[in-house]
Amino acid sequence: MAPLPAPEPARQLETTASLDVRKLRFEVNRMQLPMGVEGTFGMVKHPGASLAVPVLADGRVVALRQYRFAVATRLLEFPAGTLDPGETPLSTMQRELQEEAGYSATRWDELGALLPCPGYSDEVIHLFLARDLTELSERPPGDDDEDLEVVLMTPAALDQLIASGDEYLDAKSVTAWFRAKQVLGI
Repeated sequence: MAPLPAPEPARQLETTASLDVRKLRFEVNRMQLPMGVEGTFGMVKHPGASLAVPVLADGRVVALRQYRFAVATRLLEFPAGTLDPGETPLSTMQRELQEEAGYSATRWDELGALLPCPGYSDEVIHLFLARDLTELSERPPGDDDEDLEVVLMTPAALDQLIASGDEYLDAKSVTAWFRAKQVLGI
């Protein structure tokens, strides 16, 4: 992958309010943008996350149908999770694949990074392709608030589901699938 463009940071003049909730922080900051304009902006500060597209030896993908409270529905998505302090993006994803999907992988390909909500968040999601999967005999405990179902599907079925619009999908999973298909040659 080509290197990403260098950041052009704005100058933070002051923080006028903040709220810490679980792993997130919401700040209201007075900022001076690189073009010189000053303004007040709300921003979600996020520690970063990882996502994997897990692919079984027979070519089926491992997805999740997970309840998301903010949109009050279940979404089809790939295993993902927030980086804990001291974790690398890969170690986060290795942990999350086991906790959420019940698999481990020995082959990992980087698929780059994405910015899911750059209008109001600094979150960076690191994308991976996970292969050479082994199903665990027992899934390690995950987060108490996770309500998810593991779904195995063929690439063609996933493509059809994405194209149909018949189910809610999240953008990070669609983007990761697009990149994984390039590596997989499908």
